[in-house]
Amino acid sequence: MNRRDFNQLLSMGAAGIMIPSLPAFSRSVSPEALLEPGLDVAVKKRLADAALNAAKSMGATYADVRIGRYLNQFVLTRENKVQGIINSESFGVGIRVIVNGCWGFASVGDARNESVVAQAAKTAVSIAKANARLLTEPVQLAPQKGYGEVSWKAPIKRNAFEVPVKEKVDLLLSCNAAAMQNGANFVNNVLFQVNEQKYFASTDGTYADQDIHRIGPSFTVTAVDPQNGKFSTRNSLSSPMGMGYDYLQVNPSDKQTGVTTRYNKGYDMLEDITLAAKQAKEKLSAKSVEAGKYDLVLDPSHLWLTIHESVGHPLELDRVLGYEANYAGTSFATLDKWESKNFNYGSKEVNLVADKTQQYSLGAVGWDDEGVKTKKWDLVKDGILVNYQAIRDQVHIIGEKESQGCCYADNWSSVQFQRMANVSLEAGKTPLSVENMIKDVKKGIYIIGDGSFSIDQQRYNFQFGGQLFYEIKDGQIVGMLKDVAYQANTREFWNSCVAVCDQSDYRLGGAFNDGKGQPSQSSAVSHGSATARFNGVNVINTARKI
Repeated sequence: MNRRDFNQLLSMGAAGIMIPSLPAFSRSVSPEALLEPGLDVAVKKRLADAALNAAKSMGATYADVRIGRYLNQFVLTRENKVQGIINSESFGVGIRVIVNGCWGFASVGDARNESVVAQAAKTAVSIAKANARLLTEPVQLAPQKGYGEVSWKAPIKRNAFEVPVKEKVDLLLSCNAAAMQNGANFVNNVLFQVNEQKYFASTDGTYADQDIHRIGPSFTVTAVDPQNGKFSTRNSLSSPMGMGYDYLQVNPSDKQTGVTTRYNKGYDMLEDITLAAKQAKEKLSAKSVEAGKYDLVLDPSHLWLTIHESVGHPLELDRVLGYEANYAGTSFATLDKWESKNFNYGSKEVNLVADKTQQYSLGAVGWDDEGVKTKKWDLVKDGILVNYQAIRDQVHIIGEKESQGCCYADNWSSVQFQRMANVSLEAGKTPLSVENMIKDVKKGIYIIGDGSFSIDQQRYNFQFGGQLFYEIKDGQIVGMLKDVAYQANTREFWNSCVAVCDQSDYRLGGAFNDGKGQPSQSSAVSHGSATARFNGVNVINTARKI
């Protein structure tokens, strides 16, 4: 690592916000370099064919090639200062093969020469042959038709990399100033932008060229009580999205405001950070919660994380099978529960789906990293567990004849494997607003925003906090609470769901940095829901010693 890269990484840590890591083998570049065109599609196809032909000539019965260019930009600020501007690029080729029923993988960086990628393919074949000596069961790869030459592009209106850095800095600093003027003592703000230019080719006959864009604004504001030195924070309620810079350019007619700030089509950072500063200050004098049973009204800005941990991860088939265990555990949702066809994962109000096609979501692509066309499918239908998330070499285990299209690698240098799709709670069919949901609650808490959490190694017993907590008494919000966390197990929690608001309240949450695997890989994934009500959930006071 050179001095420049080291200093940039220091600036990232100084921001005080959890931000995604840079892709493997990234190099620092200028902002202008992020706009330089990548390899022409015809050149990518020649490189891919060179690798595929080399693999087949060496005995591979299957091969796929991923040519990836990964561009990232971080803009980091604190109060009235710029903490860092980081621009990075990573480019290379990853090749995966099956020989003698066994996988092999090799990759090569900055590969623009056909002989270089052909040699990498031969290396992958050699690795597969060596691995096959220890093979106990051959790979069973689900059939996959070839799509020919196809393409997909994220539905962006303005490429974030085309926006001058000064415009982004001015936005962040103006937001920081607004926070300071409205009660914040400290504020950190970061804008993260991603462009993945991915080309996939396989011996099945698919050549897929994809242009994926994501953007993630986030901040933390801190208010301090000068009398006792205590402090409180409020993080942004924004969600990272599969959009361009248009996400930050909001038409006032596209948003609604109320007790919570709701963002469906765009995100007004200035409005959110101004409100956050006031709420962080208000939290200092909020009433500490009394432990007990409450009916919880959970906003999508909070519920996405509970969905992620208690549904998304336990319904990954590799966790269910025990193939994935070291990184965050296995799953309680074992095959016998699915085979029974009557396992109540939740109440009849609970319909959970996986969807790699959802517009503006972080996980949306046209084809996954195995060349499978993406789709939407049910995981939990009317409360019953009906399916998992699986890829080509897994689906035979659950009687499926084709992959569900949820294979992903976070970089050209990483081998692709099963990753979480966008997993979401479907909105209710009956018209129901948040206000009307709250009117029926006698003793409850309205929770907004995600916070700290913990969950066990089978994704079953858990505890979740949040950003904002409002006490509900006899159908009315009566004030702010603090020190709130709820405890439950996955099945108990989802079976306590009694109502979900309608589609008009549906919103996406999500994260850039979902970790899995060894060596670890990160993926970006969204989770949608409308506001939902859960009755009789155990709430603890996090400030009181046990």
